[in-house]
Amino acid sequence: MKTSKQIPISKLERTSKLVRTGAKLGVNYLKYYGDKIISSEEEAKERLDENNANDIYDSLKTMKGSALKMAQMMSMERSIMPKAYVDKFSLSHFSVPPLSGPLVLRTFKKSFGKLPSQLFDAFDNEAVNAASIGQVHVAEKEGKKLAVKIQYPGVASSIKSDLAIVKPVAMKMFKLSGEHAETYFKEVENKLTEETDYQLELAQSEEISSLCKHLPNLKFPNYYPEYSSSEIITMDWMHGLHLSEFIKKNNDQGAANLIGQTLWDFYMYQIHVLRNVHADPHPGNFLISSNFEVIALDFGCMKRIPEHFYNPYFQLFKSEVINDLLTFQENLKAIEILRDEDDDADQLLFTELFSEIIDYFTLPFQNETFDFCDMAHFEKISTTGEQFMKKAKKMNMDTGRGSKHIIYMNRAFFGLFSLMYDLRAKNIKINNYQSIEKP
Repeated sequence: MKTSKQIPISKLERTSKLVRTGAKLGVNYLKYYGDKIISSEEEAKERLDENNANDIYDSLKTMKGSALKMAQMMSMERSIMPKAYVDKFSLSHFSVPPLSGPLVLRTFKKSFGKLPSQLFDAFDNEAVNAASIGQVHVAEKEGKKLAVKIQYPGVASSIKSDLAIVKPVAMKMFKLSGEHAETYFKEVENKLTEETDYQLELAQSEEISSLCKHLPNLKFPNYYPEYSSSEIITMDWMHGLHLSEFIKKNNDQGAANLIGQTLWDFYMYQIHVLRNVHADPHPGNFLISSNFEVIALDFGCMKRIPEHFYNPYFQLFKSEVINDLLTFQENLKAIEILRDEDDDADQLLFTELFSEIIDYFTLPFQNETFDFCDMAHFEKISTTGEQFMKKAKKMNMDTGRGSKHIIYMNRAFFGLFSLMYDLRAKNIKINNYQSIEKP
């Protein structure tokens, strides 16, 4: 695999990279206008999306860090992102050109004052996986096979500048403005900063592993603080297929159901018992063992759910609340969907819009068991979100509504739904986590 010998770190270098990409997109649009003359609008737009997605991703994968992490986040936004972008940006989960050997050695010297060969009995300088913020190498120590995750240089220091670069684009894309936009971007900045602190990730990984190890069919690696730092994490090497690879090969419905129930229980337990959830549920963070066990990895992005948000948010999952207009609106206000300054017309408009979204979003929770194989339901969740964005654009509405906590809470749920529907998991017991005996 081709390696990266250097990563643009300064704001000037990273801005210049995006400017060059912008020029390529301009050429793509010129081709698109010519293409429309000889092809249908739909075919021309599809080719435009593919060309733009390729050029943007090629730029971001050389920048790595928070810029690529934001592409990873957008790949989960199926309701608003064209398919070409979702498909291309999804590669950022675990398929990115890795760092060259000298950069890896430099990171070890900075963290430990030693080379990998002085810490481990064996160390492979060639990465086996590379994603948005770091890459994974294989090592051995006293007969144990280990996975060593190394953060790309300059990732933490470039977060603010990366956000400053993408902020105007994101605000236009998501129709954001004013103080709410600042609140949302600060939340994203804080989470990205946390994800670059590998000491924090190590602590969170050990905490979740300890608190969730009793959940059936769920496995975690052991972690090694003595071989970890703010830029390096060392853990057991875990054998299994990435969830996306397993899904491509699997034709065993029973295995899909078991894995689906395991994932569902894991997330419901985190949300409702721990009030602290892994908010990055993409296929690259889960392996499936030969026994169909789920191996959970990478706890850099955790979202603590405060009580004042948890209560009204989950009140909206109850059918009796959904069907009681006044109570429904009270809870929408509590999570800042409705605002005190809204006039009657705005209150009615946003109540109706979010009522439809919540109806589809909470459907699994209105049942004791649920089959995540009816793609019509998942597509409806996506299309209602898309329709909201289109309506907002048409009416020139600010879509920046909702508490900052909604960003990563919804990311956790939409990511989980995506995994469940990719698995086509059936007969999932929605409240099964409540029956699991605590340690």
